[in-house]
Order: sequence, then C-alpha cells, then structure tokens
Amino acid sequence: MSKDELSSLDLAGKRIGVVMMSAIGDSVHAMSVVTALKRHYPSAHLTWILQPGPATLVRGHRSVDEIIEFNPYGGLGSFLELRRHLAAHPFDLVIDLQDAFKAGLVTLLTRAPIKLGFDRSRARDLNWLFTTHRIPPRPPQHVQAQYFEFLEYLGIPHEPVDWGIGPWPEEREWQEKFFQEFDRPVVALNIATTSTDRDWIPERWARLIDILVERYGLQPVLVGGRSPRELEYELAITRAARYEPFSALGSGLRRLVGILDGAALVIALDSAPLHISVAVGTPVISLMSNAHPGRTGPYRSFHDLIVDAYHDRGEVVPITMKRRPGRMPRIMLDDVVEKLEIWEKKYRNQ
Repeated sequence: MSKDELSSLDLAGKRIGVVMMSAIGDSVHAMSVVTALKRHYPSAHLTWILQPGPATLVRGHRSVDEIIEFNPYGGLGSFLELRRHLAAHPFDLVIDLQDAFKAGLVTLLTRAPIKLGFDRSRARDLNWLFTTHRIPPRPPQHVQAQYFEFLEYLGIPHEPVDWGIGPWPEEREWQEKFFQEFDRPVVALNIATTSTDRDWIPERWARLIDILVERYGLQPVLVGGRSPRELEYELAITRAARYEPFSALGSGLRRLVGILDGAALVIALDSAPLHISVAVGTPVISLMSNAHPGRTGPYRSFHDLIVDAYHDRGEVVPITMKRRPGRMPRIMLDDVVEKLEIWEKKYRNQ
C-alpha cells in the first residue's frame, strides 16, 4: 500500500494499536497523537501497548479504549504472554512511535496488515525491520513534531494540539484539597531525572528555594518519584535551604498532573514534568543542557523561559540529536532568576 493509499485510508470503526512503551515524557507526546486519531475517527477502537509505569499516567485517557501493559524486562514469559494476548486481538493498523528494538519486537508480535514506523535513518536497533510502512526521512525536529509526522502520513490533522492529559474530573477533588494546604501560590520543582547528567546541583536548588520564598512569595513543592537519588537530593536540599519545601515526591503520575496543573509555575529539568506542564498550560522554566532545547524542550510554549546551557554563548546549532554531556553545572542561580523575572512580568498574573 502506497503513501497516497494510506493517506486516504478510512479508519472509521477500525482497530488501531499504538506502541509507545516507555519514557513518560514521550508518552505525554504520544497522548496528542491518540487524541488526534480519536478526534478524526471517533468510532475507531484504540489500544495502547505500554509498560506499567507510563500506564498509570495514560489510564483513564478519554481517547484510549484499551491499555495492554507489558514489561519487556519480565523475561521470555512476558513476551509469550503478550503474544498470546495479541494473537486474539488483531489490528487494522499498528503505529510504532518508539524507535527501539524492544518496541520492534512488540510490533512484530502484533497482527496487522499495516505496521507504520520510523524511516530507516531514524529507527534505532534495526527497529525498521519490524514495520511494513515507514514515514519518510526528515531532518531532526522536536520529538512532538516528529510524532505528528505519523498523522501527516495518514492524512490526519493534528491541529489543534490537544494532549487530553487531564486532570480527569474525578481527580479534581484531590487537587483542590492538595492546594488548600498552602496560603501562597505553588512553584513545583522537578529536582531529579533518570540521568545524573540532566540533574542540577542540590545546593543551587536550596538557594533557589530561599529566593522563591523571599522575593516571589511562592510555596516550593518538590515533585517527582522516590528513587534513591531523588530522596538523596530531597535531603540535601532541605538541609541547605532556610525555608523547608513541601515534598510531594512519590505522589504518583496522575497526582503529579494535578499538582503541575494547579501550580503557578514549574521549574523543571529535561524530564517528563516539563512536558506535562506544557500539556496543562502551566508556565515552566526548563533547565536544558544535555539535549538540544529545540528537540526535547517545551513544545511551542514558554521558549522565553528556557535556561539554555546546551549552546555556547552566541552559538546557533540546528536541531540535532547530538548530546552534550556535563553541562548542567553551567547553569547558575542568576540564570534561573533571570527567567523568574520574565515569568513575574509576563505570566504571573495571566
């Protein structure tokens, strides 16, 4: 089937499978894809195959009819169980949004006449071998825009961009109770990621917390998980700051959405809270160093709040997948305060 035939394919009432299993930030980007699919074909049945962690974020999404949880680290038994399940649930179309070998194996196990994935130049680990159709090669661009290429290939409009991330109506009561605890606007602080190379120095977080309280009258709230490193950072930050932040570490992904949605400001690393903040429309100061901000930074919004340590001063680098490790220490406290001033003047009273 050619691209022209695919772009005119009628998916009304069809079964569509989406493979995007890991990386919570990428799952946020994928939400806008499933929202557009369902908006264009409301009668289609949409199944999302993903790992248990991201599944807690996606579960309840209005555009997702079914979630298949799969743990690729569960050994051969997990793959055999998935194969049995997928054998009984054929699809008309499978979209593989993940350019990795494990996603390719899952795509291989699906039963579908059309399996759409990345072009050979962008599909890592031979992922392209497991698909029947591939989107055309393009220069690197933002991950979100890259996912929209799949919709373009299928002739499905992605505008207006809508992640549909929530909070869900039934989550509003918890959200309201959470913010009733504070007498000041909340600033959510994403203090650690899955990679130390994207983390900021705890002592600088502590000094920033004091400034947020004293100069801006904000209530700092720490957000994220409860990994050993996050707990270590929490302890170091709390000990060094004059004002103790409120810790919401380990609240869970759905409650994290509620916190970021209700916050006046988010200060985030190159991690999922950055993309969730964009999805709910909360201003976010993003601390970028390891990856090009044009690729993994905030999509379309809050570019004036990016603290960019990826580029050297005056340097212009086209969007690239190239990493630049070891640059987070370049981000100084004054760099963040400069963005706080922009937030204060432009976004605070919106």
